[in-house]
Amino acid sequence: MVVWVSTLFMLASCGKKAKAQETTDTAKVETEALQTEASSAKVKFPVYDFESFESMLHLQDGKTYVINFWATWCKPCIEEMPYFEQVNAERATDGVEVILVSLDMPSMWKSRLEPFVEKKGLKSKVVILDDPKQNDWIPKINEDWDGGIPATLIYNKNKREFYGHGFTYDELNTELNKFIN
Repeated sequence: MVVWVSTLFMLASCGKKAKAQETTDTAKVETEALQTEASSAKVKFPVYDFESFESMLHLQDGKTYVINFWATWCKPCIEEMPYFEQVNAERATDGVEVILVSLDMPSMWKSRLEPFVEKKGLKSKVVILDDPKQNDWIPKINEDWDGGIPATLIYNKNKREFYGHGFTYDELNTELNKFIN
């Protein structure tokens, strides 16, 4: 578990550039055990591996999607969360949908993620991405992404942009306007 946790923190450390390390066979077994344990705990949010999550990155239904990658242990992620919530509420009539993709570890889903979402009253769709093969899926989201969070993908059928940094409310709206206007 220590190897897997270290790899995840290296990969998804808030805004820091990090290179993923290969996962050992032992860590894979421990990760699978944690995933099974967490799955049986019946978390409130959908849990995806990247293969099942990937379709959310390519929806063509006329909406503009704001996909935010975050975690409860990431201070910049938590600081920008109210802006995503505000945009989700204010821009729904513009066809905007915010999806908050938690990268929290399985051991945190019940103890940190669920209480955080409940306490903050988050209305945006929350999903969990649980796939330890970061070397495989991070470049599929954006080949220049170093894995640091917060990170956001905004897209619709006509345009797609990736942002490897946090946002203020005004910055988020400025970028979103490029997709809607």
